[in-house]
Amino acid sequence: MMPHTPRPPQAIAADRARYEDHQRRGLTFAPKAPPTPSPLQAPPPVDPLWHRTLPGGWYDVLTMRPGQVLRLQSQGLGGCVSLAAWALRDTSERLNLPDTVKVQWTTDLRKGRVLFSDMGRVMLAITEDNSGAHDVLTGGSGRTGAGTPAQRNTRDNMILAAAKLGLDRRDLPMLMTFFAPVRVDAAGRFFWNGTLLSGTDWVELRAEMPLVLALSNTRHPMDPSTAEVPPVMLTLQAAGAVDDDDLCRTASAEAIRGFQNNVRG
Repeated sequence: MMPHTPRPPQAIAADRARYEDHQRRGLTFAPKAPPTPSPLQAPPPVDPLWHRTLPGGWYDVLTMRPGQVLRLQSQGLGGCVSLAAWALRDTSERLNLPDTVKVQWTTDLRKGRVLFSDMGRVMLAITEDNSGAHDVLTGGSGRTGAGTPAQRNTRDNMILAAAKLGLDRRDLPMLMTFFAPVRVDAAGRFFWNGTLLSGTDWVELRAEMPLVLALSNTRHPMDPSTAEVPPVMLTLQAAGAVDDDDLCRTASAEAIRGFQNNVRG
């Protein structure tokens, strides 16, 4: 085995300088249009294709075509939706939350941000969001024992959902959970900030490639409430025109590159 040769300090310093320059450009990139807040109350959906109710404790799977918009709307406090996504044409390409956070320099995924695959392509764009209270760090609930639907857990739901798609637990990516106000305090500890939720919160996700999704509506493990988990309304809306200066497509240099990767295929 060849002996390890330490890298020269000047090479390490040069790499660090390149990284800091890339970070600075990513953090200071000016979007072409600032996001306008989504209304607290959701307006009527545009050109809905279907409505479905996702009961508390249960899961669902669905297919989305490019440009279609999925609205998630909570029907009370305590309903939160964990999401996994795969490319329809090749399910080995899947949602990658670590890359999504890393390349956008933030864990605060809300209106104007996008969700990346592990191939560097954009899977979903967050086009509307009235709370910004979503969790990309801690994941969903695990098994605590058998019980009523309100006691079902995210892990088992996602394994069942994956099986319906011809996948197994090894195909499950790290999950994003909507309507889960997990925050980090000054000491670096997670805490639940329930004041960010209203009980009628909503978010809209636009598909940027053909997708299959798995959704689970179970109580978040950090939610202190023990009440029954309320349902979440799912609405799929038809694809519409997307402007060249669309917020999600221009909000960051990384998003622009991700959409370029989508075009390349």
